[in-house]
Amino acid sequence: MTTAIATRRELLALAAAFALLPPARAQGAYPTRPLQLTHGFGAGGNADIVSRLLAQKMQDGLGQPVVVEIKSGAGGLIATDFVAKARPDGYNLAMLTGAHTVSAALRRKLPYDPVNDFAFVSTVTSFPFVIAVRAEHKARDLAELLASARQAPGQVSFTSVGVGSTQHMVGELLGVSAGAKLLHVPYRGGGAPVQAVIGGDVDILADTLTVATPHIQSGRLRALAVTSAQAWPSMPELPTVASVLPGFEIRSWLGLAAPRGTPGPVVDLLAAQVRSALEAPTVVAALAALGSEPAPSSPARMKAMVEQEIRRWSEVVAKAGIPPQ
Repeated sequence: MTTAIATRRELLALAAAFALLPPARAQGAYPTRPLQLTHGFGAGGNADIVSRLLAQKMQDGLGQPVVVEIKSGAGGLIATDFVAKARPDGYNLAMLTGAHTVSAALRRKLPYDPVNDFAFVSTVTSFPFVIAVRAEHKARDLAELLASARQAPGQVSFTSVGVGSTQHMVGELLGVSAGAKLLHVPYRGGGAPVQAVIGGDVDILADTLTVATPHIQSGRLRALAVTSAQAWPSMPELPTVASVLPGFEIRSWLGLAAPRGTPGPVVDLLAAQVRSALEAPTVVAALAALGSEPAPSSPARMKAMVEQEIRRWSEVVAKAGIPPQ
């Protein structure tokens, strides 16, 4: 099926769905006011940059501003809870990250149901993580770093943007896969983890290419490996973790969601806007520069992905022996 045919069918389905709405809503022209897109991580991080990039393109299509709001803390949980309890009218959106499914696997209790309290819209991007150390670190490659960690259990540290973040799980899985006990040193988010590694307070950075690349290019960080199964296009010379630990692969995601009960036609319209935004050449190029790639999907496919990722991270938590938070 060609893209044109697929798009035509999506638009026809959307038009039919709107025709079934009650007259009062059918006469409305959603959206009629600004939308709020909330995420739970620091300014300048991957979630923040991609949220602003997507918001700019979506507001062009929707004809209304899409305002990005940061409610950081608790590995994204504060922002996610805010949107889960917001009015389901299509004006409150969340930029979820892989931390959404990690928290579901790691925490004893959440203030929301990670699947059933949301109307999933579409995934937005897919990306790997980079393992890096400060330029002056004695380990010259990943094998040497992991060997030193095995010799000194609990003394080689890694940082993340918070307990329950995907970066946290990357570090834990790295240690488990290598047979080494790594020390987790969480930060609130933003640029703090990078600065901690550059400053020598923490040994290992496990973070997105969005965050790490400028410091790698400046020479303050030395990249050791990428967590994708194959070399990543923006750093083709960088070895994979799998070259040292066969079978190791982690790619995370960003995705758009709304509160449960958001009208189906509104969700479908938003999903179409996400897809349109991610097809723009300028957005594709910007994401590539950030170490990400576009990954639009349908609401149903995003929901299925979230369920699958919760199962996956639950297995990692069990294997790593991480106590429930």
